[in-house]
This record gives sequence, C-alpha cells and structure tokens, in this order.
Amino acid sequence: MPGGRLTQQERQQIALGLADGLAYAEIARRLDRPTSTITREVMRNGGPTAYRADLAHRATERRAHRRRQTAPRGQGAPTQDHGRDDEAVREYEETFTTLFMQQGLPKMTSRVLTCLLTTDAGSLTAGEIVQRLQVSPASVSKAIAALESLGLVRRERDERRRERYVVDNDLWYQSTIASARGIAQVAETARQGVTILGRDTPAAARLENIARFSDFISESILRAAEQVREVLYTKPETTPGDTTTPGSDRG
Repeated sequence: MPGGRLTQQERQQIALGLADGLAYAEIARRLDRPTSTITREVMRNGGPTAYRADLAHRATERRAHRRRQTAPRGQGAPTQDHGRDDEAVREYEETFTTLFMQQGLPKMTSRVLTCLLTTDAGSLTAGEIVQRLQVSPASVSKAIAALESLGLVRRERDERRRERYVVDNDLWYQSTIASARGIAQVAETARQGVTILGRDTPAAARLENIARFSDFISESILRAAEQVREVLYTKPETTPGDTTTPGSDRG
C-alpha cells in the first residue's frame, strides 16, 4: 500500500469517485490507500458535496508551507514530548478530528476537542490552544462554548488564576449518559406519534419500531456505562505480557 501524501492525480480520482457516488472505502480500494486517508482528505476539504481536487491540493500545499515556516522559529505547535514523531502525531490528530466532524461537530470544535484530548495535561488555557492550533482566540472561544454546551469540557482556574479548559474521564462518562438519554427522548417522541397518527397505520407502525429500537439502545448504553465506568479510572497495564487485573487510581 503506497504511503506519503496524496498526489494531485489521486485527488482528481477522489473527486471523480465522489461525483459517481462511490463510498470512501471503494475510492480507497481503487487508490490502494487506507479508507481513513480518503475520509480525512474529503472532510477537511469541503466534505463530499463540495470537494474539489485542485482546491484540496493547493490547501495541502499551503498547510505544508506554513508548517515549514513556523517550525524553525518555534512559534507553532510545541515540540513533541516522550520522543513522539511529529508527523505521526499530526496524522493521528487529523484522523481524530475527522471522526468528530463525521459525527456532526464543526471543524474548529473538533480540532479543539482533539487538542485537549491528546495533551498529557488534560487541560489547556485559551492561549495554549491558540498557539498549538495557530488559530484566532475568537475561534477557540466559540469552539469551547460549543463543547461546554455538549458537556465535553469544563472550566477551572489554576494556581495563577488562569482559566483552563479541562477534559477528564467523568466528563466523558457524563457525555455518554447524556447521549443515551437523548436517544431515550427520541423513543418517547416517536411513541407519541403512534397515538396521533393512528395505531393501525403504516406510519404508526414505523414510529413504534423506532421507539422500541431506541429504547433498547438507550437502556443498553446506560447499563453498559454503569457496568464499565470504573474502566475510565483504571490505570492501563504498562508491563508487556502481564495479565493481572490493573488497580484503580480514582483517588
């Protein structure tokens, strides 16, 4: 499977595939590329309905040029800790960002959430996010507000009275619970339509099936989240080959 950056010819093939209604996996198969590469390429360049090969290629060249300019001066993203490979980290961050975008988050909101999730500290100030992502303070503020409304980020002040934005295990748990309750609300609303539309009608039968399905999914998520909540607070194994049960560090 070929590596490296996509060529202009490959981007043209992606555009043709999208115009023909091909799935990302099929386009990836034809180009002998990972599906994640095609998904990330399309989502960060306008999405499936607005993707243009020439614009995508120029945008990629501009991003690469900016990285070359900022890296020597030390004004861009900080040097990676723990001997991490800069390029591998960037590719992973783009993959994570694309995943959030596919799930409905705006691009900047997705970038900020990925930035917070992949920092070792688990929290950053607005200025630190601006520096890492090389974006405007206003765009970070808007993204943080969106993440707070979803329960994915909380604010706290550090010892220097600076406002920090935090992601932690409990927030992830609470977000999962909120998602399950949202699905339960879909079930409740769908079931209301059964009576309104007439129980013996095709529309009512459809809504009843949606309600039963949503009930099952919601209850399953809630039950599973409670059963495995401790996993979020358990230190992963660090010794290769050790199969003992890890101890909890919840404190």
